[in-house]
Amino acid sequence: MADHQHHHDYQKNSLSLWGAVSLGTGVMIGAGIFALTGQVAELAREWFVLAFIGGGIIAGFSAYSYVKLAQAYPSAGGIAMFLSKAYGKGSITAICALLMYFSMVINESLVARTFAQYSAQLIPNESPWLIPTLAVGLLLFAFFINILSNQFIQRFSFFMAFVKAAGLVFLAIGGLWASGVNFEALASAQQQTSGGSILAGIALSILAYKGFTTITNSGDEIVEPKKNVARAIIIALTICAFIYLLVTVAVGSSLSINEIVQAKDYALAEAARPVYGQVGLWVTVGFAIIATVSGVIASAFAVSRMLAMLTEMKLVPHSHFGMPGSIQKHTLVYTIVMAMLLTAFFDLSRIASLGAIFYIIMDIAIHWGVFRHLRKDVNANSIILITAMLLDIIVLLAFISIKWNSDPLVIWAAAIGVVLITLGEVVFLKRRRSLS
Repeated sequence: MADHQHHHDYQKNSLSLWGAVSLGTGVMIGAGIFALTGQVAELAREWFVLAFIGGGIIAGFSAYSYVKLAQAYPSAGGIAMFLSKAYGKGSITAICALLMYFSMVINESLVARTFAQYSAQLIPNESPWLIPTLAVGLLLFAFFINILSNQFIQRFSFFMAFVKAAGLVFLAIGGLWASGVNFEALASAQQQTSGGSILAGIALSILAYKGFTTITNSGDEIVEPKKNVARAIIIALTICAFIYLLVTVAVGSSLSINEIVQAKDYALAEAARPVYGQVGLWVTVGFAIIATVSGVIASAFAVSRMLAMLTEMKLVPHSHFGMPGSIQKHTLVYTIVMAMLLTAFFDLSRIASLGAIFYIIMDIAIHWGVFRHLRKDVNANSIILITAMLLDIIVLLAFISIKWNSDPLVIWAAAIGVVLITLGEVVFLKRRRSLS
């Protein structure tokens, strides 16, 4: 039985610095920019480019805690491990780790839904079933790829990360070339956007960067983890921020804010139309499809691994439901099934909103854990930690208040989600204690 407990699939030193960077950028570029450009523009209006920069800055402050933790405790558990160092193996750790887990699952359905929105641009038929069906189909496909092999996923993700980064830069530069940087946002004097909705836009844009946390999950495999985890995170964040800046300026140059908001679920495809015509649309959509498909595959891998860790730390209940195979295979099944349900029933804005709320709450918990319990051990600067927490709290509150006014259902869903996770964990851990 002991064989189940030990990870035989982690090879030490199997991941180079650039391997880790491409893993991080691969996950970040997955949905981030394709789905969120329009969603952020809807909130921050003419400030949307700055919102993405703001999101990158907050992600940078966030990364500080993760980097410090990864240097002190490199492990494959990533976030689950960090939480247990700060809060012990109790309910706080379990609840926050599950929030992280669900925000990753939500992210997967976000990517799948984005894939469907872009693909639908090439299919003239406007049936309401089309988008959920395409999205669920992609998740199924990702599931089968993930069952095949780890090596394949790593190589594939590695290669795709380069393709995605290069393709986006190419599209953006082409767009800027064709339309010139005549940015409506910079020119328009009628700035009526409230500070709150700009902050809310920043909160959503953080989702475009949260992929950097997957780098911490590979702490066991990176060569010289103490140095390279930090480097990989910083390099990946920088690359993404630069690419997002190019892309958002390009989109803002070829479409007005209202046009972006109208096509918010497939803004990049829309932006390619005036610039490149039909061919541009096909290229962008093809490219979005490649980016989203590879994003879901990489993410399903990281996510199921995270849940497997939680199961092994005995922080989540585990039932095989009669399935054969390893724990990671089972967690993969649960992950994909949940992502499918979300994708089928929620639209992009809602999925993104849920993801942002869960992720930011978990992020605050990480900073607080380091600040409260570990700052001496990991040698972290309190001022940076407090700043990171404050930035998170400010954008989260702004986001919740804006959404409460425009789409309270999302806030209800998030609240119910948090309550269910909390109750479920408290009950599970109580029962586990009484049994042991």
